[in-house]
Amino acid sequence: MRPERLTAAAWARPPEPPRPGRPCVWLARVEELRDVVAPLADTLLDSGERARAAALRRAADRDGYRVAHVCLRLLLGAYLQVEPSDVTFVRLPCPLCGGPHGRPDVPGVPLCFSLSRTDGLCLLAFADTAIGADIERLPGPDTVAALTETLHPREADELAAYPPEERPAAFARAWTRKEAYLKALGTGLARDPRLDDLGADARGPRRIPGWTVDDVTVGEEEAAAAVAVAER
Repeated sequence: MRPERLTAAAWARPPEPPRPGRPCVWLARVEELRDVVAPLADTLLDSGERARAAALRRAADRDGYRVAHVCLRLLLGAYLQVEPSDVTFVRLPCPLCGGPHGRPDVPGVPLCFSLSRTDGLCLLAFADTAIGADIERLPGPDTVAALTETLHPREADELAAYPPEERPAAFARAWTRKEAYLKALGTGLARDPRLDDLGADARGPRRIPGWTVDDVTVGEEEAAAAVAVAER
């Protein structure tokens, strides 16, 4: 899956909303949009979002948060034909415990969304069914070795078959697919990541009952990304 590149022009002309079975996926580069969103953040973000951005210690993290959340509001506003500052977010109940920390949602609209960010990059995905998105920078070899035990056994076997220099990319494929799927479910990592086999190889999209999980191409960046969408 190839995302649309998010630029300031993307919301100057309202984009077409997602069609049935066709999610809309956007990739934003923080460096390109940081100065564009800075003057918008105070008026578009709510008090909770502004507080969360201010609490981040690194300037790069604050910039990434603002880019991600201002762009999310601008796109939702365009799709829903409302003022971006008027978009209200809630959390759906967690499928595991019923607590108010499931998927984020805009109540009363037939549009689902997911947001993910990593150093310098943001991924935003929208669909007419439940959707999850994840983007990650490629990990180092030590991180791969430490986290392999959190994968499904078949994913770990696939990962071990790769030569060492290819394992960071293979691990990132498996992990972003898994995170996207768990975010779409609304559980996040409260569900044991070892339960679901989403593969570490480059074949795609992957299908598991009720869901399609697809890799997202992020160009020449040292990153991996994926989107999981509920099937109708």
